[in-house]
Amino acid sequence: MKESITVSEVRLAAESRTEFGKGAARRTRRAGKIPAVLYGHGSDPKHLALPALEFARVVREHGQNAVLTLDVDSSSELALTKTVTTHPIKNYIEHVDLLLVQRGEKVSVEVPIVLTGDPAASTLVVQDLTTITVEVEALHIPEQIEVSIEGAAAGTQILASQVTLPAGAVLATDGEALVVAVNAAPTAEQLEGDAGEAPADDAADSEEA
Repeated sequence: MKESITVSEVRLAAESRTEFGKGAARRTRRAGKIPAVLYGHGSDPKHLALPALEFARVVREHGQNAVLTLDVDSSSELALTKTVTTHPIKNYIEHVDLLLVQRGEKVSVEVPIVLTGDPAASTLVVQDLTTITVEVEALHIPEQIEVSIEGAAAGTQILASQVTLPAGAVLATDGEALVVAVNAAPTAEQLEGDAGEAPADDAADSEEA
């Protein structure tokens, strides 16, 4: 397995928001900013506006677990990106939830799983989990965790507990959860047989007609 890439800390300017509601959010977005809320450590939530283009670039380059140093109101806050809400049709970022963190603090995050390598011939790969939850120090969050299936034979199963995590990370996902299975690929004869068999319900419907 290759070494995991760690999420980088990024500095971003932010502004405090004093207007709330859907209308205020639309005005914020029209101004080229994204409404956001910063919460955590028992503090009152802070309503912020993030620069839209810069934040979108951060997510694109560092993933949705990006750690931000926010410059706001002449102070700096360290924040973990927790939730990025995008418009279902137009695909722009509508809102962001940020979690206040401290250096050295461990956080629970979902990290994408990326399969690498090619399995043995005549096999079919089924990936059951596309992310895995780990507890890790806020400034050492992996962007992704790679799981090698190079040369894996039919019948191979990789559980969450068998995934190699980066140093300092602790598995939070159930260790017995199936991450990926390598099955024997169906033969051409099996595929032809399946295609030629009419479902029983369809056959019954034809007889009734």
